[in-house]
Amino acid sequence: MDIIQTLSTEFNIAKNYTENIVSLIDDGNTIPFIARYRKEMTGSCDDQVLRELGDRLNYLRNLDERRAEIINSITEQEKMTPEIMAALDEAKTLAALEDIYRPYKQKRRTRATIAKEKGLEPLAELIFSQSLASGDIYERARGYIDEEKGVMSAEEAIDGAKDIIAEMVSDDALARALLRDMLFKTAIVQSVAAKDEQSVYEMYYEYSEPVSKIAPHRVLALNRGEKEGFLKVTIEADEQRALGILYNKFIVSKSVTDDIFTEAIDDGYKRLIFPSLEREIRSSLTDTASEQAIKIFGLNLKALLMQPPIKGKVTLGFDPAYRTGCKIAVVDSTGKVLDTTVVYPTPPQNKTEQAKEVLKGLIKKHKVDVISIGNGTASKESEIFVAELIGELDTKVSYMVVNEAGASVYSASKLGAKEFPDFDVSLRSAVSIARRLQDPLAELVKIDPKSVGVGQYQHDMPQKRLDETLGGVVEDCVNKVGVDLNTASASLLSYVSGLSAAVAQNVVLYREENGAFSSRAQLKKVSKLGPKAYEQCAGFLRIPGAKNVLDNTGVHPESYDAATKLLDLFGFKKSDVEKGAVSALSDKINEMGAATVAQRCEIGVPTLKDIAAELAKPGRDLRDDLPAPMLRSDVMDMKDLTPGMQMKGTVRNVIDFGVFVDIGVHQDGLVHISQITNRYIKHPSEVLKVGDVVDVYVISVDVDKKRISLTMKKPQ
Repeated sequence: MDIIQTLSTEFNIAKNYTENIVSLIDDGNTIPFIARYRKEMTGSCDDQVLRELGDRLNYLRNLDERRAEIINSITEQEKMTPEIMAALDEAKTLAALEDIYRPYKQKRRTRATIAKEKGLEPLAELIFSQSLASGDIYERARGYIDEEKGVMSAEEAIDGAKDIIAEMVSDDALARALLRDMLFKTAIVQSVAAKDEQSVYEMYYEYSEPVSKIAPHRVLALNRGEKEGFLKVTIEADEQRALGILYNKFIVSKSVTDDIFTEAIDDGYKRLIFPSLEREIRSSLTDTASEQAIKIFGLNLKALLMQPPIKGKVTLGFDPAYRTGCKIAVVDSTGKVLDTTVVYPTPPQNKTEQAKEVLKGLIKKHKVDVISIGNGTASKESEIFVAELIGELDTKVSYMVVNEAGASVYSASKLGAKEFPDFDVSLRSAVSIARRLQDPLAELVKIDPKSVGVGQYQHDMPQKRLDETLGGVVEDCVNKVGVDLNTASASLLSYVSGLSAAVAQNVVLYREENGAFSSRAQLKKVSKLGPKAYEQCAGFLRIPGAKNVLDNTGVHPESYDAATKLLDLFGFKKSDVEKGAVSALSDKINEMGAATVAQRCEIGVPTLKDIAAELAKPGRDLRDDLPAPMLRSDVMDMKDLTPGMQMKGTVRNVIDFGVFVDIGVHQDGLVHISQITNRYIKHPSEVLKVGDVVDVYVISVDVDKKRISLTMKKPQ
C-alpha cells in the first residue's frame, strides 16, 4: 500500500504536504509544534487534522505490518498463489485481511479438523464440487468407514464431510464480505429484560433498532445494561436472505448431493458465520460508539479548558458540605492562597449568621471580588446562603457555581499534597474550586482529564485510546494559549510541547534555584532540556517583562531575525512592540503585498501573518476574545420555574442527545437535540459547546424527579 497516497486522498491534502507531515511526525516533532511553526510544510493544517492523520498513519502502518505477517505465514505453508497475493494487496482493512487469512490460520481443534483427521476431506471436496450427477453418495461414503479412525457408518462419514464443508463456507472471504455488508445494512439490534427488576434501563426492556441507524449513546447504554445484568442484547437478521446469498455463491450446478451440500451451508451459516459476524457487528458498533463518545468528550474538555479566565479578581473558593462544614479558601488574583477557614451554614449545624460574619470579614479584609461555589453535595443550600450574603454586603461581589468534578481527586493526590502539605484535603479542594474560576486551564491540567465531568460512559471507553485523545486535547489547549514560564506549575509545563513531566519539574527547580527566567535562551541551561526539546517548547513559553519583548510572544526564537527584519522594513522598533504601537503592521504588510514582505524577511506567508499578529498583541491570551463566564448575584429554586419562563444559562455538558444547561437552580436542565434549533443537526456539538451562555425557555419541571426540560426555540 502507498500510505502517503492513501493519506493524501483520504484527507484531501496535497501529496507533498502529506509527505512533510509524516516526515515531521517521524522526526519526533509534536503536533502543536507542527501545527504552529511548520505551516509552510503542512499547508497550514490545524492540530485536529494532524492528530487524525497521525492516528490513521499508525493504523495503515499496522495494517501493512499485519499484511506482511500474513503473506509470510501463507508463503511458509506453501499455499500462496497470485490470486491470494492480489487479494491481500487490495485489502484496505484489518477485517478484510483476516477474512483472506482465515482458511490458512492455525485453528484450535474443530469439528472440521477432527473430520479431516478421520480422512474425510476427499469426500467433502467431492460433495463441495457438485460433480456427482448420478449415483449414490452414501455408497461412496461407505468407502470412508474406518473403525480405527472412528468412522462407523456412511452417515457418520457424510456428517464429518458436512462439518468440513461448513468450515469451508465459513472461511470463504467473499462470502463473509457479502454477508457482513448485508447484515450491517439490514440486521436489527434487539434487547429484552434479563431480569424482572426496575432499573434505569427500562426503556430497553423491549427494544429494537436497525444496526445501520442506532445512535452511539444507545449502543453504549445497551452494552452497560448487558454488563450490569439487566439486559440481553442480540442481533437479529433475515436468515433466509443470508442463506440465499450463500446458495447463490456456492451452488453452481445440480447434483445428487444438493441436499447434503445445502445442509452443510446452513450449518456453516448458523453455527459458524452468523455468531462470528454477530460478535463483529457488536464490536464494530461499540468501537464506533466509543470513538464518538471520546470525540465528544474531547470537544467538551477543550471548551471547558478554553473558558475565559476571570483575571485580576480576588476569589473566595467555597467547597460545600453538610456535617463537616463548608471549606473556604481566599486566593489573590495570581492564585496565591491568602486565607482559609471552615463555616457551618448548612444542615445539620445551620450556623448561618455566624458563617455570614466570618465571610463578611474575609471579603472585607481581602477585598474579595467573586465567590466560586463547587456544584457538589450541599451546593444548593450553599448557593442560597451566598446569594443572601451578597445581598447584605455594601460592596459589589458576584458568584458563580463551577463544576467541581475532580477537585477531590486533586486534593487527595500527591500533587495536591506537595502543593499544600499543611492543608487539610478538603481545604485543597476549596483552593482548586477558586482557582478553576480564575484560570480553568491552569488548574484543570492538575487533574486526570477523565475526572472533569464533561463526558458520558467514559468508564466504558478503551482507556488507552481515551487517555491519548484527552491528553492530546489538553496539550493542544495549553500550547494554543501559551504558558507563563515564571509562574506555571510543573503540571502545566508538562503539557508544553517537547517537555516531559521530568523536564517540566527541572524547569521549576531551575526557577527556584536561580530566580525568574529573563530570557527563553536560559531554558538551554535546564537539566535534560536538550536542543530538540528547546526547539519544540520555546515558542509556547512566555516571559512577561523579558529583556527581549519577543520572548513574551508566540514568535519562535528561530524566527527572531525575521521578526526584526519585519519591524525594520516598516520603521518599527522592539520598543514600539512593548508599547503596543505596531497595530498598523498588518495594514502595511497588505499594502506592500504579503508575498513580497515574506520574501524580504525570508519566511513563508503563513509564518509572516503569525508573526505580525503576535507583534501587534504581545503576551495576548486568545481566551480573552471569548464571551466572559456568567456571574450571578441571586438564586432561584426549581419550584419558582414555570413553563414558558425565559432564563439565561451556561452549557455544562454536551452529549449525543442534547445539552445540560445550568440556569441557576442547582439542577441542570436538559435541552434535547430537537429543541436546540429549528434546522436539522446531527449532533448538538454542531451548535453548542461547554461554557456557552445561552437563552433558554422552560418547557416543563418535575420537582420530584429533579428534571427540567428546556428549549432554545423562542415560543410563538
